[in-house]
Amino acid sequence: MRHWWRLVREDIRTILHNDPAARSIFEVLLYPGFQAVQIHRLTHWLWGLNLPFIPRLLSQITRFFTGIEIHPGATIGQRLFIDHGMGIVVGETAIIGDDVVMYQGVTLGGTGKETGKRHPTIGNNVVIGVGAKVLGAITIGDGARIGGGAVVVKPVPAHSTAIGVPARVVATRDPQTGQTNRVEMLPDPEGAMLRSLHESVQHLNQRVIELESAMGSQAYHIAALSAQRTNGDDPFDCLDDLQSYEMHYADGI
Repeated sequence: MRHWWRLVREDIRTILHNDPAARSIFEVLLYPGFQAVQIHRLTHWLWGLNLPFIPRLLSQITRFFTGIEIHPGATIGQRLFIDHGMGIVVGETAIIGDDVVMYQGVTLGGTGKETGKRHPTIGNNVVIGVGAKVLGAITIGDGARIGGGAVVVKPVPAHSTAIGVPARVVATRDPQTGQTNRVEMLPDPEGAMLRSLHESVQHLNQRVIELESAMGSQAYHIAALSAQRTNGDDPFDCLDDLQSYEMHYADGI
């Protein structure tokens, strides 16, 4: 009983530390993540007694009221912080370490009908972003960060950041200094589009210069022929009629 009360106090302090919206202990007691974790401790204890029905019944009742589904067989460490929590699913053989932060919509699930260990193992001090899916009997190393919406199907090394579908490691972090080293540059679709437009404009400008140069040469050629026909008249008088020639050459472009 004393051990359980110590875990409850740690959970309350964790929420007050991580969530600026939590202003008092009474507000923390209303948090669905806090409620789901406390009830899971009871259902997990009952699951260890090999009771076949009651743990699942309690977990489903908890799911109905909190929107968080944690299988009674899942193992959860200390100071788990579930922020909001709606839509979170934790499978039977999942293992969650200490000081883990999980946001709404996270799934710690399997990839099929495997038996035995079929759900992820989450290390200590891991942050799993909104809507992330961690699937299969893989390990997420200590201090790792999983980006929102990522689909993780391969192990993630400790102190690294994984994003994308499927997730890939894009950065690592030195736990001693906190310095982050980029492994892969993030895609920049807007930047790529602007670069493409810039290249197109440059190409069109070059094409216009070439066409204007060609038309100018033709204009001088026409003027020279006209000068020969008019026996010394102003050779540039014919430039007033270049519009017809411009239309003629434009038709062939």
